[in-house]
Amino acid sequence: MNRKYTGGNYRIPVLAFVAMFGLWVAPAANAQTTDLWQSTNEGVFKFNDYFDQLLVRPAALTYTLFVPRVARQGIGNFFSNLDDINVFANDMLQLKLDAALSDSGRFLINSTIGMAGVFDFASGFGLTKNEEDFGQTLGRWGVASGPYVMLPVFGASNLRDSFGLVLDTLFNPLQYHEREDLKFSMFLLRETDSRSGLLALDDLISGDRYLFVREAYMQRRDFLVNDGRVEDEFGGF
Repeated sequence: MNRKYTGGNYRIPVLAFVAMFGLWVAPAANAQTTDLWQSTNEGVFKFNDYFDQLLVRPAALTYTLFVPRVARQGIGNFFSNLDDINVFANDMLQLKLDAALSDSGRFLINSTIGMAGVFDFASGFGLTKNEEDFGQTLGRWGVASGPYVMLPVFGASNLRDSFGLVLDTLFNPLQYHEREDLKFSMFLLRETDSRSGLLALDDLISGDRYLFVREAYMQRRDFLVNDGRVEDEFGGF
């Protein structure tokens, strides 16, 4: 799948989806989602939301105010380029060989003439960004999503994607840098940059915020696992 989003407070691949489907996700949120630990999840959500309003969102606003747009674009490109390693691995595991060729080409071009990914020259050659992760790979091979989980800091997830997140982390090359202070600084920069890209979407969440985020997340993950194929609930009608 091609992508144009980054994560954020709810570990959100979710809010870009919210932007498209915000008018109907909330009313339907009664829902189809298996939420066995809803009470605990809601508590974690409140903690994440409080933490976001207290620290993360103000930091993202400050970052947006003082860091020039061209610099923010380069920072986002850099982290996206690192992510292409993980994307390529999951392309291969899902036997998407054409996508694997494209994503490996992206990484090679952007890591060299793109100066470690700061510049995205690969898109100019028609090598568009794909989105694959280990949660999607597990889903591709039949692993059910399992109950919904709200993770501290990382946010909306489910059992399958939580396990996938561990594998995604192991495939992040920054994880193996010797300097812990640098790893932590890069993590903060990535999350701040990601959150800054979602500031304009904050007001799209309406109604019950917990249900809204939950349903948006689960529907978007189903969309990605199925490569954008949406089941027609009305059959032949």
